[in-house]
Order: sequence, then structure tokens, then C-alpha cells
Amino acid sequence: MRAMVSAPQPEAVEAGLDILKDGGNVIDAAIGAALVQTAVDPQMCGIAGFGSCHIHLADGTHTLIDFHGRAPKATTPEMWEDLVVRECDDGFGFVLKGEVNEVGYQSATTPLTLRAFDDILNRFGTRSMAQSLQPAIVYCEDGFAIRPHVHGFWSRGPDNGRIARYRGLADDPTTAKIYLHPDGAMKGVGEILRNPDMGRTYRRIAEYGVEDFYTGAIARQIADDMDANGGLITMEDLADCQTLETAPIWTTYRGRKVATNQPPGGGLVIAVMLNILDRFDLAAMGHNSADYIATVSEAMKIATAEKDARMGDPRFVDIPFEEFLSDDYADQMADRIRRGEKTHVPRMNSGGDSKETTHICVADANGNCVTMTHSLGSSSGVVTNGLGFMYNNCMMVFDPRPGHAGSLAPGKARFTALSPTIVFDEAGDAPWFLVGAPGGTTITMGNLQAILNALDFGMTAQEAVHAPRFTTTSDVIEVTNRILRSTERELQARGYPTMRHAHSYMMPTVHAIRIQDGKLDGGADPSGDGMAAGI
Repeated sequence: MRAMVSAPQPEAVEAGLDILKDGGNVIDAAIGAALVQTAVDPQMCGIAGFGSCHIHLADGTHTLIDFHGRAPKATTPEMWEDLVVRECDDGFGFVLKGEVNEVGYQSATTPLTLRAFDDILNRFGTRSMAQSLQPAIVYCEDGFAIRPHVHGFWSRGPDNGRIARYRGLADDPTTAKIYLHPDGAMKGVGEILRNPDMGRTYRRIAEYGVEDFYTGAIARQIADDMDANGGLITMEDLADCQTLETAPIWTTYRGRKVATNQPPGGGLVIAVMLNILDRFDLAAMGHNSADYIATVSEAMKIATAEKDARMGDPRFVDIPFEEFLSDDYADQMADRIRRGEKTHVPRMNSGGDSKETTHICVADANGNCVTMTHSLGSSSGVVTNGLGFMYNNCMMVFDPRPGHAGSLAPGKARFTALSPTIVFDEAGDAPWFLVGAPGGTTITMGNLQAILNALDFGMTAQEAVHAPRFTTTSDVIEVTNRILRSTERELQARGYPTMRHAHSYMMPTVHAIRIQDGKLDGGADPSGDGMAAGI
């Protein structure tokens, strides 16, 4: 096997494989597959979204392209201060009067995804944007069979104070025409969903280029619609949309180099947890034993509390990188865990973000690989008439109270858990394990456990993403129904509050590829619709 693709959508995986078979490189395959994702998972991701792309190529190229959307220039720190109803039940975000931060025109940050895909193709790919759009256009125009995961999102009811997702399909008449039957009923699993307006938009981008979206006719259509409906995004905001290239954050775990992304992505959270856990013999504790879960959970809580208090958009927040990545810090935190101290995670607004996101991993046997997470947040529910694509709702995550690390500000990016990560082989030269996931604030916790599963317990990529997981982003350890009840009772006896989920699988939906001895094996989280496949 010379190359592999792993993603939550079979359509995207197959599109990536077709591009590789046709002579495209891993970049071509990743972007072509990601564009298909925008067509067949249109609330998880879209060209008006955001994300983080981690690239390593055999020629020595190693970089990250950050494309987090930013609050429009019309944003002010106090504009929603008087609209606060309460904090969300899970502590992640706020309920506002009119839900203006969650659904509708004001909920969108600047749309960076299309700009990023074009930048990445132009720099590292061999295909044009026009070529890369073709598979997505087919799915827009011919349609795709609605998968269970897509329908499950549409059917989700009110959660922790957030709206029922049906409103994201029904509130906007243009959106309703695409996603609902004429009587307002949702389309069912297996029904064909077509979006010819999105197909026409993609054809226009293919003909006139990405600039049409940011400074041309499409941009004018976006800005006019925003202006007519109280939105914040203007022509100036669109014209200023630029990606940011960054070097990776580096750490080591079990003697291997690990590279991950910079804030406002969540890679620093991954690095903090790995540094702490490198001080423990996790394998000797036993996978998912009470000792193991307690130790890893404490690392999760420490990193979460630090994320809430001292991490954010580095343009606006002074992040103590040197401290977080130091041996002294990791030693102190490890000693705290050994003493049996339980970290408290204050539940104010902890910068949580939606679980509605997607991911793509592509790798070949020569050491070229891409791991990219991209998203619409939980999607605004807004579609400009005639354009077909949905806008993000990333303004939802900002703190509407001025004076906080996550407060609103023009040009500011929301902090996210997006953390596409690469672990290198023992020599430190070639990628060995790449991982990423959708899943909101749980992304870092899922990515962490996949890495631990692969390195400490020798699991294949599929085993690493399939193994029972837990997550601890508060004082409560949340466990899936496959974690033994006897283990849960032991944790409770140690004073840990727990919450058992009815589901056997837990967000995030982790995807991974392992490259070992020149052979590739892939993993697709069984909680989703996806798969891993190679050529």
C-alpha cells in the first residue's frame, strides 16, 4: 500500500483515493477530499468556515496553515453584554437573548476555509482549485445519500441551553428550501440531498478563481446579504481574509518528537498533557485502569484549567509558552498528581466550542502527510440566496462579557481545540502517527488518548481510535459505556465524580494513520460514518 486516506465520510475518502490514483499528491488528495466534505457534510464544514492544517512533506517541508476565522471589524467587546441570559449548562459559552451568537447573520466570523484551501494548493499541490472542485461539484449537483451522522445532527434537540439543531435548517427560508421537504419535515436517512446553488457557486469559483469569493461578485453578494440582515461581515472583512503560516509546537513523549499546532488551535493543550504524562509509567498501570484514568484525567484537568485561564488568540492574549513547555512545569504538575491532589476546573466560560467539525488524514509511504481539521462551528443556519453554502457560527464561543480572555474584539479568533498532530518515528525524521478529530473541547482529549494508545500500548491506528475513551474537561470524569463499571466504582471511591454515557463511543470522532516500517494502517472512529482506505 503506497498511500492512505482516513475521514468521517466515505465519499471524501474515495475522492481522495481517486486523486491519488490519478497522480495527485497528498496535498491534492487532502484538499479535494475536504471540498467533498463541504458538499456531503454541509453543517460540519464548508468554504465559509475555519480550521488548521498540518503538513509534513518528504522534501523537508513542515508547516502549519492556520485559518481560524476572526471577529468582523464591526465587533465591539460590549455589544452583547446586555443580552446575556445565563451561562450554558455545561459551562461552555452563554445563552443570549435571541440566540444571536448561535444562529443567524451575526453569529458568523470571517470565512477562511476557501482561502486556506487555495493557498495550500498553490504552495504544495499539483492541481488547480478548478480541478479540485470537480468531485465536490458532482456531489452538489447529483446529490448524496443522507448518512446517519448527518441526520443525527439535524435531529439533535436542545442541549445544555443551546438550540435544537432543526432551527439551523428551518429558521432561514433559503436554508429550509435546501434541507427540508416543502411541508417542513426533515429529509430522512438514505434520501438524496442535492444543492444545485452550491454547485453553481463552486463552478463560478472554478471559472473566476477564489478572489471572486473575497473581492469579486460573490463577495459583493455576501456583503449585501449581511448588510440587509444585520450581519457584521463587510467587503473589507472579506478582502482582509488571510491565512497564517506557523511553525509547529514541539515536545517529546517516550523519546519521540511530537509536533502540533499553535494557538488559537489546541496543540498547546496536547503538549502540556503529554509533558506531564511522560513522567508516569502508564503502560504499567494498565489501559483504562482506575490508576490510568485518574492520572490521565488529572493531566486533562490541569491543561483545561490552564487553557481557560491563560490560553487564547496570541494576538490578544499573552500566553506563557516557555513555562507551559518547561520541564519544571511538567515536574511540578506530575508531583501534584502523585500527591493525590485533585485539580479543580472552574466553570465560568471556558472557551468551549461546538462538536460539529470534520477531519481528513492523508499519508503516503514516502513520508508525505497531511492532517487537517476544519469546521463551521455548529453552523449558523444562514445561506445567502443563490450561493448554497452555509456560514459558520463561531461568534458563539466568544465571551459576551468584556474584560475576559475570551471576550469579543474586532479581528480576534476564538480559541479552539483543533489539534492536528504528528508523532515522529524513533529516529525523529519521518512521520509515524498522524491524528486529528472533530469534537469541540473534547478534540484534544481524544487525540491525546489515541497517541497514548499507539505509543504506550502498541495499538494499530484502528485500535487506537476504537478503544474505549473518557474525557475530563471539568471536575467530572465522563466515561463511555464500555469503561468497566468496576473501574468507575473505584474512581468514585477515590472521590472522583463520574458520569457514564449511554453510548459506547464518545466524542471526538478520532481519525488516524500509522506509518510503520514503510507500511500504512489507518483508523476511522466507529462512532461516525467514515472509513480509512488505501491504494
